Amino acid sequence: MKKLAVISVTMLLTLMSLTAQANQSTQMLATCLTDSLNGKERKELAKWIFLAISSHSTIKPYSKATSTDIDKSNQFVGSLITRLLTSDCPAQAKAAFERDGSQAFEQAFTVVGEVAMQELMTEPSVSQSLSAFEKYMDNSKFEQVFNN
Repeated sequence: MKKLAVISVTMLLTLMSLTAQANQSTQMLATCLTDSLNGKERKELAKWIFLAISSHSTIKPYSKATSTDIDKSNQFVGSLITRLLTSDCPAQAKAAFERDGSQAFEQAFTVVGEVAMQELMTEPSVSQSLSAFEKYMDNSKFEQVFNN
């Protein structure tokens, strides 16, 4: 059962991951960005991602986020990205942009998003919630597939 939990979480993280192959300057930018974030900032980024996802019409009925919550989160992220690209990592940002254009920022911030989400994933309650579906899986079907 533990193997299934690991597989389940791995599948979920793989689905969430959009990391593309990046050249060295883009990797250096991604490293600088992630190294420049503290735990609180990673959690705030994860919250911003959650709020963005919660605006989807299918998910919106389950969210109690207000427009004020969303605006505060947008303000935080706007300020954070400004600081990261202009104060913390300007040389890396410039080099990556000159090499790959805006795609460098997409790739680097994909890594930042993954790191932000990992910050939340380490909390036991999140792991428990992500694996709660396992009680509804038909293990006999898995055994038929993987033990034959």
